[in-house]
This record gives sequence, C-alpha cells and structure tokens, in this order.
Amino acid sequence: MNHSPTEFDVVIIGGGPAGHGAALHAARHGQRTLLIERETSIGGACVTRGTIPSKTLRETALALTGFKRKSGDVCSVSMGEDVQVASLMMRLEQVVTAHQASMSAQLARAEVVRWHGRAKFSDAHTISVTGVDRSVRPVRARFIIIATGSRPRTPPEIPIDHARILDSDSILSLTYLPKSLTVLGAGVIACEYASIFAALGTHVTIIDRNDRPLGFLDPELTTCFTDAFTATGSRFIGKAVTEKVEWDGLGDVVTTLAGGEEVRSEKLLCTLGRVANIEDLDLPAAGLAPTPRGLLPVDKDLRTSATHIYGVGDVIGPPSLASASMDQGRRAVCHALGLPSDTPPEMIPMGIYAIPELSSVGLTEDDARKRHGGALVGRARFSEIARGQIAAIQDGLLKLVTDADGKKLLGVQVAGEGAAELVAIGQMALIAGMDVDVFIANTFNFPTLAEAYRLAAMDVVFQRETSAATRPAVVHR
Repeated sequence: MNHSPTEFDVVIIGGGPAGHGAALHAARHGQRTLLIERETSIGGACVTRGTIPSKTLRETALALTGFKRKSGDVCSVSMGEDVQVASLMMRLEQVVTAHQASMSAQLARAEVVRWHGRAKFSDAHTISVTGVDRSVRPVRARFIIIATGSRPRTPPEIPIDHARILDSDSILSLTYLPKSLTVLGAGVIACEYASIFAALGTHVTIIDRNDRPLGFLDPELTTCFTDAFTATGSRFIGKAVTEKVEWDGLGDVVTTLAGGEEVRSEKLLCTLGRVANIEDLDLPAAGLAPTPRGLLPVDKDLRTSATHIYGVGDVIGPPSLASASMDQGRRAVCHALGLPSDTPPEMIPMGIYAIPELSSVGLTEDDARKRHGGALVGRARFSEIARGQIAAIQDGLLKLVTDADGKKLLGVQVAGEGAAELVAIGQMALIAGMDVDVFIANTFNFPTLAEAYRLAAMDVVFQRETSAATRPAVVHR
C-alpha cells in the first residue's frame, strides 16, 4: 500500500448526476478534482437502471399509443401477447452507451481525474480507494462530496424474488409484458412505471397509503395523472394499508389489504422508498453517522457535521430527481469554494416522466397563498391551442401562479406531453424576475405549445382587471 496519500482539492465519491455535476463545477473553478466511481462506467443507477432505461421504454409506449390517436383512430398498433419487454427497448444499449460517453467526455475536457474503485473513509480528510485488483490508494482532500446514490428499499414484509415480486431495478428484466401488475407506492418511480405499463396494455393497480398519487405535486397535476391513468382501465387504491404480499403458488401475486380486500395480479412492483448507499463508506471514521432512516444528515448548505464534507443526491433523501441532484452537486461546490449560488432550489424544475408528463417549477398555488397571502392563477388547456389539436394532446394543462396582484410570476405547473420541456420557459422567466405580462407582450412561434403561456397570462390579466373593476373606490377625505 502507498502510505503517501495523493492530494486533491475536491474528492467526489459517486459518478451519478450529483457527483458528475459537482465534479464539473469544481474543475471549472480551477480545483484539482477526483471522481471515484465503483462501477466501470459513470452515470450511476440513473443511467444503467433508472432514468434512461425507463424513459426509453416510455418513448416506445408513447409511440404505440400515439399512433392511433394522431391518425384520428384510423390506424392502430397491436402487440402480440408474447411480446418481450426487451424488444420494446431495442435502442437502450445505444442510448446508455452514448450518454455515458458524453458524460465521460465532459469530465475529460474539464480534466477531472477518475478512479475506479470502492471508497471508504480512513479519517475525516482521507479516503482509501480499493481497486478491482485489491490495490489500495489513499487520497486526501480539502473538501469531500458524498454522492453515492441509492438502491430500492426492500421492506421485510414484501418477499421480493425479482421474478414475480420485483423492485425498480428488476422490473425491466421482465421477459414478457404482464397482463396485470400491482404497484405498491405512488411516488415518482411508481407512477412512471405504472402509467408506462398501463399504456402498453397491462392492467395496473396502484396501492398507496395516501389519498392521491404524487401527493407533493399541485393537486390539478395529480388529477391530470389520475384521470389519464384510470382512462386506460387501470385503478388507484388510496388510503390503503398493505398487510401481506404472497405468491399463491399458481399464477398470481396476492396483495391483501387491511380490511380484507385482495388484489391479484400476474406481477407486483414494490416502490416503497430507497436506501442510501452509505454503509460501505465507514462514516464513523470521518465522525459521521446516518439518520434513523439511513440517510446522510446535512444542513441547508448540504454540509454534514464535518463541515468540509458534503452530501448530495439520493444519499440525503427526497426529491431524488436527477435535476435536483445535479443542482445539489453544484450548490455544494459553490458553498465549499465561497462562490455565490444564485439560483435558489425552488427554481430547479421537477420533471416526472409519467404518461402524461408532469413538470413544475417555483411555487405551487398553495405555497404562493401561504407565503404571499394570496395568489392569482391563470390556466391554459392544450385543447385551446392549435398545436394541441394538431398533435392530438388536447388533455394538457399549463398553470401560471402569480402574486395576489396578478403581476409577479411565482410558479409554473404543466401537465401533458412536452411538459418537462415547456416548463423551462417559465423557469427562465422566474429566474429573471419577470412579471406575467411578459408572456403577452412577446410573440411565440405558431403553432406551438408555448402559446399556452400567452393564454394563461391573459387569464391572469382578465382576473386582475375584473378584480380592479369591482374593487370599491377609495374615498380620500
């Protein structure tokens, strides 16, 4: 073993979205940066088992369902009963390889040093990295960023066997599309997979303790999701407690709910949380300890109790989205280096790739009322827009949330195909501090979904002017 540690300014453990973002930001500010990744390729679970694979399958589902709709129901696409899931993702390897190559090229251009191996703390400033050949290299750094990601949580009462009862890592290893699927949980991963399989013709039942799926979202977006999901013939069971899950030994997975109701399905997907990948880091050697939920505790600046060590991404808990993780990596580096972090976390968009797509940035209507004492909300439905009619996506919705005076833009929520792209217009307006009138004073391409901003802004202005017209006159004495 080499007893002389290599010195770096910033060491990042984990090469997923959070670690990759942190490494690029540190290197671009002149820091000698090391990225340690235990897998042979970077990207983390986001690339190999999560975001990229699920979105690739989603594109296939959209193509199959959209063909019938966009042809005015003249043409339809049918799949054989024995269709293999892998055959619906023929481009997956190409997509993953291309994205990993792009991420690697970015690191190389920024001159980020990469080590392949398993990292653990020797002390608060020193990390030992064990390579595949069992050699050990120590490294020291002024700042350390933990971005080791997470894995699916396996509740002890759910007998996951990765054949009939699956988690979010093994769901895409299915040989054939199941005729029926039960999904435990109603968070992002649950709703994305549930809606994708429902679109592909599987009868899906979502079971959750809460009264609605995606409960952290604006209720109108949740309603858009639920309406589209149930329109496929699938079902959401809310306020439900799962007492037992078992395979009946024949052909069904049986989910028994409190109260006695049984839900039978060919397969079951368990999406009841994720577990931070921190148990192999030897946190006590750095003076750190996880929370009772197994997460890495950090303050508002993403610092752990050892103030030169930061935690970003899934290791610190929700929202566990790639965009949020990338931003956390950037913010951690900014704080460590004393750089301004101009964009507040609420300005980072949230994209949920269910069917329909859902996206949000800034404040929701409820948040705006709580923080600002009131709000005016403008709405535009894709059915009112030429592009919505042309593309047969009339069920979309765009909301603009403004202050009580109907002037200051505070938030944007979008449901419908293209939502995650469309929300970026509102994001830039929020960051620039623009008033809602900017969407009326400027012209969008025609026909585009972006015109929804003009219609929603006009809705706000109409409410603003109506309110002003009916407001009692002030008599000065």
